[in-house]
Amino acid sequence: MSERTLLEEIHIKNIGVITQAQLEFDKGLTVLTGETGAGKTMVLTALNLVLGGKSESSLVRSGEERLSASALFSIPKQSIGNFEELGMEIEDGSLTISRNVTKDGKSKALASGINISASALSEASTYLVEIHGQSSGLAITKGARQRELLDRFAGENFRKSLIGYQECQQEYINIKTRLSDLRRGAESRDEALASLELFNQTFKKLAPKIDDFKNIDDEISKLSSVEELRIAITLALQALEDEDKGAINALGNAKKALDAVKGKDSRVGTFSDEFNDAFFILADLMPNLTSYLESLEADPERLDYLQVRKSELASFVKKWGESTDLDVSLVGLVQKQSNIASQLEDLSGGEERIAALEKDLIKIKKSLLEHAKLLTKLRNEVATELAGKVSQEMHALSMPHTNLRIQIDSPDYESALKESDFTSFGCDSVNMYLQTHLDGPLVSLAKGASGGEMSRVMLALEVVIAASNPVGTYIFDEVDAGVGGAAAIEVGRRLHELSKSAQVIVVTHLPQVAAWGDVHYVVEKSVDGTVVSSGVNRVEGEERIIEIARMLAGLQESASAKEHASELLNMRKKT
Repeated sequence: MSERTLLEEIHIKNIGVITQAQLEFDKGLTVLTGETGAGKTMVLTALNLVLGGKSESSLVRSGEERLSASALFSIPKQSIGNFEELGMEIEDGSLTISRNVTKDGKSKALASGINISASALSEASTYLVEIHGQSSGLAITKGARQRELLDRFAGENFRKSLIGYQECQQEYINIKTRLSDLRRGAESRDEALASLELFNQTFKKLAPKIDDFKNIDDEISKLSSVEELRIAITLALQALEDEDKGAINALGNAKKALDAVKGKDSRVGTFSDEFNDAFFILADLMPNLTSYLESLEADPERLDYLQVRKSELASFVKKWGESTDLDVSLVGLVQKQSNIASQLEDLSGGEERIAALEKDLIKIKKSLLEHAKLLTKLRNEVATELAGKVSQEMHALSMPHTNLRIQIDSPDYESALKESDFTSFGCDSVNMYLQTHLDGPLVSLAKGASGGEMSRVMLALEVVIAASNPVGTYIFDEVDAGVGGAAAIEVGRRLHELSKSAQVIVVTHLPQVAAWGDVHYVVEKSVDGTVVSSGVNRVEGEERIIEIARMLAGLQESASAKEHASELLNMRKKT
């Protein structure tokens, strides 16, 4: 398996029928089975919460104050930057994400112990897990999803070309906006220019920084409390170094007492080492406290300066800012200053500047057109390849005469294109069709497949695309609904094939699918209808045969069902 993210553990508490459970995962294919209502889907609900899904108070187990869900992921080195950009710290190649939801619907999320927003979790999920539920087949009937799947298959070169197109489109929008502002403000240009110049001069004089208010408040607080701080630090130092009652002396005596008897019990030696660690921590703290104490000095002039500067900054922000929150307004004004040179240039240039921007707009529009043509070319090149590979997978999934066809519909690039033709993803629309027999009519996915067939089409797409997709974990929630017999065996076979490229977790009712798992968990209710930690069990050997026999016949002790179960399990070993 290539270097991808990996889901290692899930911890669940008070979600639905599950009071508490822990599951450990490895590479390969993991299957979750159990009777209807046993809580299998709650495992995926917990993971959905961890990945930024909607938090609902109804998920909290009745009678409990809150639910909690956490997951541990291993993150390869080449992927760490993706998470750090979202404010998540990766510690020793691991990322722990937890989510708590109260019965009032309030939610809190942590990533490696640091508060994180649900939207950041949702963005991180694109690098971690792809979840397919029973309704996922409907998603691939939509053009946007079909285009997304094709683009994923197209790989890194296509991704770079798409980024180039989007950057070009953004530049086009920026120039067009500047032109619009110039034309609209031609009559009031002198007034706007004077206002911008005044803002620029005031900004340069004050030279504000984004965190000025916080830093100034911190220093004012310190300078206003010098005597209180001095007393507190002095008392702290005395508590550490007093010859009779000082903490350092007391720790030394405690260590001596333990050292005298540590030969009697090895654990006492451990206690002695811990006292030693505490001793050195406090010893290192003393010079820092002493240095801080010596730095404390009343400075009335500095305090006056800071108070005047804070007042000037507040006046500046209130005059030019757009928010009642001073910190938020200051951030906006610092950003405004970064663009002021081009704004002043636009306003000072008059009609000449408008003419220059119009030329720039024509130039960038030509470039945008070339980028769009390249995207169309690349999509057409990979569409046939993707359709062919997916068709082969569909044939293996008991759809021997059905083929996938992909059409790329693009505008006539030689004609005058409308601005609306250029979307964030180019000018193409991608449409996938099924052809049920040679030379048969093309039928859209929405109309050409039953629920069971749609699940197999989606699985075929994922098996083909997984090799080029960065997502490390695929989760399928009963996507085998409507499938049975030989087709179910092939679904299990293809899920097992997919697990060679990525980690795969499957919730299933089908024994033909469950038999393909490398790891098998069974979720069972206790007599009172709850699921506790002992109710989520990993089964192997005879226990696994009994579970698959239950899935086959509804009877755990059926001899014929056990024989069939053993046959299914042996089938996987032969591949």
